[in-house]
Parts: sequence; C-alpha cells; structure tokens
Amino acid sequence: MPEGVGEIEFQATDTLGKLWNFRLLSCRSGEPPKPFITGQWLSFVKGKNVKVGEVEKYGTPFFFFFLDSSFHLPPFQMAVMRKQLWKFSSDLEKSSNMNVQILSKKLITPSSPTPSRLRNYKVSWLSMFQSPLLYLPNIFYYPSSTGGDNIERSKQLQKSLSEALTIFYPFAGRYVDNNLIIDCNDEGAEYVETQVSGFLSQLLEGGELETELRNRLAPIPHRPEDGPIVLVQFNMFECGAVAIGVCIKHRAADASSVFAFINAWATAARLGVDEVRTPSFQLASFFPPRDIPTFTPNFGEKKVEIQKRFVFNSAAMSKLKAVASANINGSRQPTRVEVVTALLWKALTMVARAKHGRLRPSFLVHSFNLRGKTAMSVPDNSCGNFTNPAIARFTADDDENKVELHHFVDRVHDGIRKRVTDSAKISSDDDLFSSVVNTKTEMMIEAFHRSDADFYMFNSWCRMPVYEVDFGWGNPGWFSAVVVPGHNMFHFMDTKDGDGIEAWVSLEEDDMLLFQENPDIKAFTGQE
Repeated sequence: MPEGVGEIEFQATDTLGKLWNFRLLSCRSGEPPKPFITGQWLSFVKGKNVKVGEVEKYGTPFFFFFLDSSFHLPPFQMAVMRKQLWKFSSDLEKSSNMNVQILSKKLITPSSPTPSRLRNYKVSWLSMFQSPLLYLPNIFYYPSSTGGDNIERSKQLQKSLSEALTIFYPFAGRYVDNNLIIDCNDEGAEYVETQVSGFLSQLLEGGELETELRNRLAPIPHRPEDGPIVLVQFNMFECGAVAIGVCIKHRAADASSVFAFINAWATAARLGVDEVRTPSFQLASFFPPRDIPTFTPNFGEKKVEIQKRFVFNSAAMSKLKAVASANINGSRQPTRVEVVTALLWKALTMVARAKHGRLRPSFLVHSFNLRGKTAMSVPDNSCGNFTNPAIARFTADDDENKVELHHFVDRVHDGIRKRVTDSAKISSDDDLFSSVVNTKTEMMIEAFHRSDADFYMFNSWCRMPVYEVDFGWGNPGWFSAVVVPGHNMFHFMDTKDGDGIEAWVSLEEDDMLLFQENPDIKAFTGQE
C-alpha cells in the first residue's frame, strides 16, 4: 500500500486508458490541498497521461475527508461517499466509451446563386467590435423517441440548409477582414456528419463531467480568420438520438441573428422555404463602417478559470422573486434575469469580501438587444450585431449596509432601465456611436485598468427561441451553448420549461470554491 493511503481503499473501474485507481488518501499534516474540479481534473490527468497508482500525487476531483486508521465516519456518511465515488467511476466509464467519429464533411451551397449586386456585403461598425475569429457555437439535442431515419434526416437538413442560405446569403460567404466585408461568393456552409458511440442519455446525465465531450458535438472552425461563416455538425447516437451543433461567426451575427437563422432553417425543413420570413441585411446602411477606437486590454497574470452550471428551476425562481419583491418599493415585479443576476452579484460580493477582508466596488455589464429600442427605423428583423450593454455599479464605500438581495435587484434594474431610456433617445448613427464607444471605454477601464474593483460580464439568451427549433421531428429535449470559460463571465439560458434559468459561471478556481459554497447559491440551486 502506498505511503499516505489509509486502511480503506476504493478501486475504480480501469476503463479510461488505465488512468488511475481511486484511493482515499489520508489527510496527514503538511499535505498540500489539491482542489481540482472534476472536469479540469479529468482533462489534466488525461493530458499528463498519468498511469495507474500515480494519480494520488495530483489529488482527486472530490473534496472528501480522506481516511486513515485514526479517522472514522459514521456508516451513513461512508455509504454516501462510496455512492459518490462509484457514480463518478460509472460516468467516467460511459465517457470513455463515447467517441465522436467524423463520417463525412462537405460544403452546402445556396440553392440559388447570390445576385452580383449583393456580392459585397459590408458589415456595420457595430460588428467591428466583435473579433473576426470569434464564433457562437450551440448544440440542440433531440431524443430518440421522436423516431425516424437519421440518414434521411441529414439529407433533409442539407437540402433545407441550402435553401435557407439563399435567403441568408451572407452566411454562405467568407469574411474579408481587410475590406470589412463578407464576400457573398456562395462557397457555402460546412456540414459534418458524425457517429457517436454511445447514448444521448449518458451524455445528458453526466453533469459537469461531460462538458468536454459535449463540446466535441459542435463543429470547430479550423480557419476562423477566413473560413465558413456557418458550420454545422450532425451527430448521430447509437440510440437513434441526434445532436445538431451550429457554429456562426460573431462578426456576422449576434445571438438574435443566430437563432433567427437557425429557426428559419428549421422552418424550411419542416414547412418549406416559402414559409421563412425574409431577414433584413441593412444594418450597414444605418451604421456604415467607420474608424473605431482600439482598446488594449491588460489581462495581468493568467489564472486557471473554472466553469460550472448552476440551475435555478421554476420553483426556485418563484421563491427567489418572492424574496426579492418583498423589499422592493412599489408594485414592480423583478424579472427572472434581474433576480438571478442580483443573487449571483451578491454572492460574488461576499466572495470578494472573504478574499480581501472588506467590501470591494464592482462593475457589472449585461447584454442588451437594441432591436425596437431606439428612435431609428431599424427593422426588428435586422441581421447582424445590434447590441449595447447595460451597466450597473456597486460602490462599497456608499453601500456598506446595502448588500441584501433587493439592493442588488435595484442596481440591476436601474442599470437596464437607464439603457432603455438612453436608447430611446438615439435617433442617428452618431448618437449610437457615441453611446457604444462611451460604454466600451468605461468597460475597458473598469475591467483591465483598475486593481481595486471587480468586473463582471453577464450575457443572457433567455427568451431566445432555442426550444422552438423544430426541423420536423419535434422540439429539442435540451439546448446548450458551448461557452468558453472567461474571467468573471456569466451566461444565462432558459431551462426547457421556460420558467427557470441555467447560469453558466466562469471564475478563477479559488473564487469558484467560495462561490459554490455561498448559502444563497446552495439554497436556490438545490445543493443544500
């Protein structure tokens, strides 16, 4: 028995490339803590090609009290620990047997050629704030209970994608950074077919463990600088279920445009292309390309970022809104996004106080869709980028005693209301340019040039029609975005019933350990 291993030892199944044995290591004095979260720990161990019996020097993914002959737990707690260990082992076994094999890869071109007069599509200056290398990847999961032949489904998807690309013609082109245009050359969207050796239920039940595998179901742009605007990956599971990954270049589209395109494609597949609402590609005529200021972020020391998903179901949401509403002046009812943002912000403020021994000021931005919010006659179905974040602040010196949930709800609400009010006054290109540049400048200063304050970036896709994407075999059973971990970033999505929120949280490792133990977070996400 290796030194430091207690009398009680659990062996895990040896399926993941002979990576390790599970052992309960003794908590001997002087042994450094090894706080690896499950997903990161697994990736780390795989990358190191760790052999059986060597893993104990890297730590294990769970925070157990490791046992030796001088430390004993009641039988019930021992049973819980045993169950957790073996569940993790079982999940790993499932993951190890689930491979994604590419069967084919092709380009899907528009069903009709794009007219020469539409060949050069200029992007607006709003799109110029998005990196030309950045994509927005999403995955739609369809269970096997819907029936049908997946080969025929794939053919149907390819045909309808070709038809949808005729209507969304810039999405079949290629971005040319030097000219700030999309060359609508009809090269097409990349379409990949894969076979997944496993069952969709295994993936969806795997929790945080399966994040890495889920990400493999989305297509990867191998040449993001000049590759396809749209990439699609059609994943077929052994059980008959499918997962459709869609990846769209951010410089061509914001989230509203992404889901408008995907739903248009689904409508073409289900009802025919004649039922698709034609989008507007006129944003550049309202906001033509212009010189924009260059922001140089100062990221400082790079640290390990942890990403976790926290689910606020409908029951938790009702309780949370009731708690917040009880102390809000007037009859205003806070929205789901407001109360979840406020709860997370409150927890983050407590994390900062625990780390620094005092309250720290913080600065929060939240995504805000400008469609229908300005005094300009910009069509609501405009395709492209048309957003400007809302801003909220916590000033520690003035708000020492204002750290209850309703205080943070008020801050979030006031920030969004101010963005609504300011946007309603925008009547020209210059008005919007001034507003956006001022916001971006403020964000850069707060995010990268202040060491005495914290910066949080929130993005909400709630109420986006992600669960309406029906290609002819029903609505998706689940939807997920492939959210790349970033410093202090928070991404909201609806739960399937539309009443709850899934919050994808990215924090530094030490911050995440404190955040997930916050009593409010545990209470409203069912972790107590």
